[in-house]
Amino acid sequence: MIQKLLSKNCNTHGQDSSYFLGWQEYEKNPYDPIANPAGIIQMGLAENQLCFDLIESWLENNPAPAGFQEDSALTFRDLALFQDYHGLPAFKKALVNYMGRVRGNRVRFDPNNLVLTAGSTCANEILMFCLADPGEAFLLPTPYYPGFDRDLKWRTGAEIVPVHCSSFDDFRITGAALEEAYHRAHKRGLTVKGVLVTNPCNPLGTAMTRIELDALIEFVVAKGIHLVSDEIYAGTNFAEPGFVSVAEVIADGRADSARDRIHIVCSLSKDLGLPGFRVGGIYSENEAVVSAATKMSSFGLVSSQTQYLLAALLSDEEFTEEYVAENRRRLRGRHDALVRGLRAMGIECLESSAGLFCWVDMRHLLSASTFDGEMELWKKIVYQVGLNISPGSSCHCDEPGWFRLCFANMSEETLNLALRRLQAFVDSGRDSPNGGGVGQRPRRQFVAHWVLRSAPSSKSER
Repeated sequence: MIQKLLSKNCNTHGQDSSYFLGWQEYEKNPYDPIANPAGIIQMGLAENQLCFDLIESWLENNPAPAGFQEDSALTFRDLALFQDYHGLPAFKKALVNYMGRVRGNRVRFDPNNLVLTAGSTCANEILMFCLADPGEAFLLPTPYYPGFDRDLKWRTGAEIVPVHCSSFDDFRITGAALEEAYHRAHKRGLTVKGVLVTNPCNPLGTAMTRIELDALIEFVVAKGIHLVSDEIYAGTNFAEPGFVSVAEVIADGRADSARDRIHIVCSLSKDLGLPGFRVGGIYSENEAVVSAATKMSSFGLVSSQTQYLLAALLSDEEFTEEYVAENRRRLRGRHDALVRGLRAMGIECLESSAGLFCWVDMRHLLSASTFDGEMELWKKIVYQVGLNISPGSSCHCDEPGWFRLCFANMSEETLNLALRRLQAFVDSGRDSPNGGGVGQRPRRQFVAHWVLRSAPSSKSER
């Protein structure tokens, strides 16, 4: 009866994806080293907890902003009263300066072109409302962040058409793949309004090359459509090749004919590790988009208190420079530890240079080279191994057997425990009398191949 009172939109959230289902299982049985040492370890959360000590140290040394003080005068009343939805000028200036810093100061941003939003989720949805009518489509290269099925479609009515990328060329975006997706959309009667990419990519952890960016710009220019570059992982690039923002292509003048159709999404959730602060933004040189997005941002504002505090933190250039460098160093160390641990048990990862996760190749562990085989393996890893990881099918990957494993949302001790659990599971499959790999690997050879045990646990039968 209650369900009948709800709108049809309430049933299209995409919560039945294995990405969200894994979260639900984790929440039922979360790992805790003391209270629940046998619980599920969360490796499906792209959260950066590696540098909280740096921010906490800054807060201890700079108590005034968190205490609503400025020059010994309380600012509480000013912050508590109504604020214009354009945002605090001091914060917008500090944020665009920080955006330039994480991009190596190779490009400058104008605060007048920045729209503040309550996180990147809000930013992406606002852009869909601004750029596409219900039933119109955006092209998204696969694999892509599972939440986009919710963020881009749920309330806007926009459609997603996948751009199929292959492990054969490390899932790089090609002109041929873009053209194929564009024509496939037209065969479905869909009007394509643009392309949305994540750069650096979630879930791949790779940064787009200049060749890819040039091809992408050439494509959107030829089609007369928009390009949305979600760059929330810009500050997580920790290795070569370095991150190149689409803003740099614009600055070079090679995208002049499309610069009013190129829009950047930014956030402080991934590099600064502040998803709970809900700070994101849209950067665009299109005045109409900025105007419309600013009006729409009134439904998802960043609190004045948050802006005030972060304006002070981001304006401390000595701190931000040290933070960016140390954050990258720690991410590199944690990434390398995960890759080494997986490689020791015969599991390889896509070579990556950014992000808070690895794109892990477990095709040789499948009982069958199908998505049913992938789901079988995923359930065993969740219920038997006690790790919540994201299966590639939840990211719309065309090839079964790839998984995303996050490494920055836990302690080093917890990561080592996760690796030991996975090692024991792999060893149990290697020792099985049915040992012998099923999946074929077109690009890499491994020392050992095996089939995992097929007996379901009591939990997986629930």
